[in-house]
Amino acid sequence: MIRRLIKIDEEKCNGCGMCAEACHEGAIDIVDGKARLAREDYCDGLGDCLPSCPAKAITFEEREAPAYNEAAVLASKQHSKSGQAFTCPGMQARKTANEKYEAFEPPVQKMRSFLTQWPCQIKLAPINAPYFNGAKLLIAADCTAYAYANFHMDYMKGKITLIGCPKLDQVDYSEKLTDIIKYNNIQDITVLRMEVPCCGGLEMAAKRALGNSGKDIPLKVVTVSISGEIIDI
Repeated sequence: MIRRLIKIDEEKCNGCGMCAEACHEGAIDIVDGKARLAREDYCDGLGDCLPSCPAKAITFEEREAPAYNEAAVLASKQHSKSGQAFTCPGMQARKTANEKYEAFEPPVQKMRSFLTQWPCQIKLAPINAPYFNGAKLLIAADCTAYAYANFHMDYMKGKITLIGCPKLDQVDYSEKLTDIIKYNNIQDITVLRMEVPCCGGLEMAAKRALGNSGKDIPLKVVTVSISGEIIDI
């Protein structure tokens, strides 16, 4: 049958997951850092997800699709109440293996900060600043500084640091990052992200910005697990 469904523009999608949360029917999943209409028969075509998308990546289209399956949606919601339904991995409550270190008290040692500029939030950072000249740029997800214990020494040292969370800020950083890369002499870029899907928005914004800048600069993506380990370099 021909009916109205949502359409997600992968190029615009920043993987923030806001649409998946807004979809009352559970039709949308985050896959490989992008929103996907995973269950066409769950989409009622009303578009509750549209206003929540900060990247304006969702529109309507009319095409051949299975009929809206209200019974399946209701069954899924009932299943959700028992705590067994799919939820975004980034929002799942859990304890990490680091719980065993709670009672551990290491010798007092004062650590220094390696933050060399201010502001450090992507939304607040200027496009042009003297410290961007010849800089090695670190684009880090907010949570990485809390999850990875040696964040300052291993990643901030010797770099200009910009931090953000596309899910909380509800914004696509690619335009701002494009201008920073384009109008400054950036030497290389490191993206430090968490393993959760919504962090894919930060990675995609950095890669899109580098492509849009027209520059050929080395870019490396490093992924931190929820337990604070480097799992992908």
